[in-house]
Amino acid sequence: MNLKISIPLLSVLIVIFAGALASCGNGVKASASSPSVAAEGISVGVAKVGRKPLGRKLTVSSELVPFQEIDVYAKESGYVKKLDVDYGTRVKAGQVMAVLEIPELESQLQQDDAAIKNASDQITHAQHDLVRAQAQYNALHLQYERLSGVSKSKPGLVAQQEVDDAQGKDLAAEAQVEASKSSLEAAQSQLAVMQAKRKHDQDLYDYSKITAPFAGVVTQRFANLGALMQAGTSSSTQAMPLVRLSQDDLFRLVIPVPESYVRYIKIGDPVSVMVPSLNRTFPGKVARFSVDVKEDTRTMHTEVDVANPNKLLIPGLYAEATITLDQKASVVAVPLQAVEHEGDRTVVDVVPPSGKIEVRRVTLGIQTATEAEVISGLQDGELVVVSDRSGLKAGEEVRPKVIELVEYQGQEEKQ
Repeated sequence: MNLKISIPLLSVLIVIFAGALASCGNGVKASASSPSVAAEGISVGVAKVGRKPLGRKLTVSSELVPFQEIDVYAKESGYVKKLDVDYGTRVKAGQVMAVLEIPELESQLQQDDAAIKNASDQITHAQHDLVRAQAQYNALHLQYERLSGVSKSKPGLVAQQEVDDAQGKDLAAEAQVEASKSSLEAAQSQLAVMQAKRKHDQDLYDYSKITAPFAGVVTQRFANLGALMQAGTSSSTQAMPLVRLSQDDLFRLVIPVPESYVRYIKIGDPVSVMVPSLNRTFPGKVARFSVDVKEDTRTMHTEVDVANPNKLLIPGLYAEATITLDQKASVVAVPLQAVEHEGDRTVVDVVPPSGKIEVRRVTLGIQTATEAEVISGLQDGELVVVSDRSGLKAGEEVRPKVIELVEYQGQEEKQ
């Protein structure tokens, strides 16, 4: 069967169909603005409040310096006869770095040896004199005792004059023994003086060997072979050092701690030392501080010891020391994006299970670069708004969406 529609009838059908489409469109638009859709609220980004360790840190930039560094001088003047070190030479404590030639002290030692030998000979001579005097005294004393005994037992048998002569010789011999003893003691004292002088000169001569006072590395060399080294103890001459020696197994990092953080610094506190040029972090600890605040800078001189067992650190490197000022093991923490200050009040927008915004006053404790401790006003597990809150009002219904916040490392307080 063939259907034939006339052109006027087709026009009427098109008009009716267009009207139906228009009515359907109006119906959809009305449905979008219906109360059921509006009740869903706007979407806001929230973060869940949780417990975590929280601490405040201070980062201070400084320069690594050797634990100790000295210029090594000669004790006695002399010519450099032997030089065993150069730039970068590592030495141990007591190691000989250079030997000086000091002819004057060598001659003096020879004279001291001769004087000691002479003093020793004098002692030998005095000892012989003492033996001889002692023997003579023994004989004369025995003779006197015999004559005295006979004179007492048999009076008149021995003339008194003879007894008196024997007594006089006995006393003279005794005095000679004492004199010999004194001579021996004087000779022994003279030997002791000569030996002490010889030791003194030997000690001076030993300074011809310039040794390292501690283990380290030679960072500067000032003298060459044959150079005349002036005595470093002489104030009348411009003495030149042999080398500069730095202890490189331990470094100091001197950091000025601001006055407001002084109360947190304690001996033994761990310190993280970041060396940007090496892209490495080394452990350190607070070793000492001045216990006073400088008036001009309002900072306290604080030193951090950094061990360098692998010799990676070198003097002069720039470093950043990060000190933990105060640390708590488990606190209720909230992102700083959620915190808003209204005059003397600190508030956060909380999304409770009902979905209606609640403006809540909080009390904060420790604050880091990204988070803050909540002492009161929030509980573990609650949701706080971290997105834009400029258009939000208390009681407004919202749809919370938990978002992950990116924590940036190294954003501690820097000085």
